[in-house]
Amino acid sequence: GSSLLTGPEGLMAKERENLKRLKCLRRYRQRYGVEALLHRQLKERRMLATDGAAQQAHTTRSSQRCLAFVDDIRCSNQSLPMTRHCLTHICQDTNQTLFKPCQGSEEVPCNKPVPVSLSEDPCCPLHLRLPPQMYVPEQVLAVPEELEAAPTDLYLSAAELQPTESLPLEFSD
Repeated sequence: GSSLLTGPEGLMAKERENLKRLKCLRRYRQRYGVEALLHRQLKERRMLATDGAAQQAHTTRSSQRCLAFVDDIRCSNQSLPMTRHCLTHICQDTNQTLFKPCQGSEEVPCNKPVPVSLSEDPCCPLHLRLPPQMYVPEQVLAVPEELEAAPTDLYLSAAELQPTESLPLEFSD
């Protein structure tokens, strides 16, 4: 499309000015000469620095395994970030302060690591002590004896509800 716009024939002065501005805008952010060379060298240095750091972080992170031993066998789980132990063995690290072992109960001892929370003795979901019941069921209101002993003669019996000859059928149900 640019070859059509560059032809000298048929362009008025205003169109030539607009074309000139368009060409300037097209290469506005392009670097030339020394500036382009320095920019390319800076990009290469940055790529080497970030690739090296990323590769180093990847190799150190992938080789970090838990340092705990179970029955003279090293744990094969990945360690937690910024630690040397996995979630199962994090309580063996004496310097950490984020996890505590669950105290369990008298019947069932438990040493599962639990994140320290606002409570003084954190527990795993199995040993969590529920708060006291806040819901109090409503008391059943006692019905006065006067209402219970209502006269039964106010109600009609089934025999009295049967249609009779004096009532037409359309009024009986």
